[in-house]
Amino acid sequence: MRKVFFFVFMALLPLCLQAQTSLEDDKGAVVGIKTNIPYWGTATPNLGVEFRLAKHWTLEAEVGLNPFTNKHDDGSWGKSLKHFRLHPEVRYWFCESFYGHFLGLHVPYLIYNVSDIKLLGTEDERHQGWGTGVGISYGYNWAVGKHWNIEATVGVGYLYLESDKYPCANCGQKMETVKKHYFGPTQAAVSAIYLF
Repeated sequence: MRKVFFFVFMALLPLCLQAQTSLEDDKGAVVGIKTNIPYWGTATPNLGVEFRLAKHWTLEAEVGLNPFTNKHDDGSWGKSLKHFRLHPEVRYWFCESFYGHFLGLHVPYLIYNVSDIKLLGTEDERHQGWGTGVGISYGYNWAVGKHWNIEATVGVGYLYLESDKYPCANCGQKMETVKKHYFGPTQAAVSAIYLF
């Protein structure tokens, strides 16, 4: 996990430095720090950073980590949504970066350990695996103060999900490996943003 963070950071660092250098004479925001408010409703702390690359282009990377399990004393699992999510996205802004309408292209990656959640198709079973995909998004960003913005985003796309399936009653024995192709919503966010 630390290697993933390190490689993402190292890949984004030159872009960030280039953006800062090329925009130093511009008076607009160059970097925004954000958090997806509804994502906290799943007990998932999350943080994002967005860098201005040009007047109409930004690069965003958001991470979310839900480390909580609902493992019982007998080794069985209750409802659990333990996961790590990395969500990089390139955005094109119609007016200027960090204001108004935008379109995005995102490539999410996730590692998960989900159990007994009917909405996700894991009722009475546990799935431990990973997924990745690609999607497009639309959003709008409102300025609400000198340094504060609110942003709403929705996205759709494709995810490839691969997991090992276990019965919730006895999680020690793998039942099968499940591979899924998912088409549908891949993003929904209402974010509070602080701009530098």
